[in-house]
Amino acid sequence: MTLEIEQTLKQQVERAAGRSLASPKVVKLKGDASNRSYYRVADGSLSWVTMVMPPDAKKASEEATKGEPPKELPFVNVHRYLSALKVRVPHILRYDEPAGIMVLEDLSDVTFEEALRATGKQEALYKEAVELLAYLRAGAEKYPDPACLAFTRSFDEDLYDWELHHFREWGLEAWSGKKPTADERAMLDKNFRNIAKQLAAAPKGFTHRDYQSRNIMVKAGELVVIDFQDALQGPRQYDLVALLRDSYVELDRRFVDAMLDHYIVSFERETGEKIDAKGFKAFFDLLTVQRKLKDAGRFEFIHRIKGNPGFLASIPASLRYVKAAFDKQPELWPLRKLVAGYVPELA
Repeated sequence: MTLEIEQTLKQQVERAAGRSLASPKVVKLKGDASNRSYYRVADGSLSWVTMVMPPDAKKASEEATKGEPPKELPFVNVHRYLSALKVRVPHILRYDEPAGIMVLEDLSDVTFEEALRATGKQEALYKEAVELLAYLRAGAEKYPDPACLAFTRSFDEDLYDWELHHFREWGLEAWSGKKPTADERAMLDKNFRNIAKQLAAAPKGFTHRDYQSRNIMVKAGELVVIDFQDALQGPRQYDLVALLRDSYVELDRRFVDAMLDHYIVSFERETGEKIDAKGFKAFFDLLTVQRKLKDAGRFEFIHRIKGNPGFLASIPASLRYVKAAFDKQPELWPLRKLVAGYVPELA
């Protein structure tokens, strides 16, 4: 870290806090798969987090999306909407758009994942996360806002299909070092498109897109949602797959079913709507196949293209989830047999 960066971040925090910093310490925080960088600026007992963005920060999501790049920074846009719903998100203290620097409240380093390890209160924490998700989804369905970017983009058939082929390219082909035959490729194309059609036909609403244990912080016993800038329209089960089929925290199926039941009860309490649990869970399993295949391929892509091997350790869990979901989808067994010829873990 250069002295120039430290000085720039110090000045940004001083403007946000409205006070001078006596002896600030600037520490770069561990990054994730995004192109943003984070730094903690501490001065005595006070601290702030700064987000440093690239010049093209307003561009569309790094994963496949349609349409023109947004006119407003997606983080700011979606933050405004979630705040209006009274969903706890990090406070924005200052945003210097020309500099590409944002000063945020410091949420500490305790993610939902860390809180699970530290407290051992698995059931209580997951119930809280599921209730928060039900509250968010119900509120968003009741109060849609076309000014929020999440209501202008959607998980459509093409996006689901693109993600499945992202796995084909970076998982199936990259791991095996082989390409499917023409007949196999035709079968993959047909099956992937069929899955995409089924998923895209479901009713859609506000979807965080990555509501999992590393994108929920725990501060003073309160859950704080982060990394929501890629929110879009998707089925109710999508964020539940992200949370309960999390590649970083594995959960057994009995517990997953209990949390799905808790979501259904919580959502009914928020909306009065009755949900068929059997059908809801069947769709959850189909969506698990799509999402976790995509995750497995994405983790390899991040390793090979971005030079970040940190997510490779999460590939086995992703594939175990796919395997378990395949077990509940006999109509997908021909696809499973084909894919398992290249990815034995799915056999």
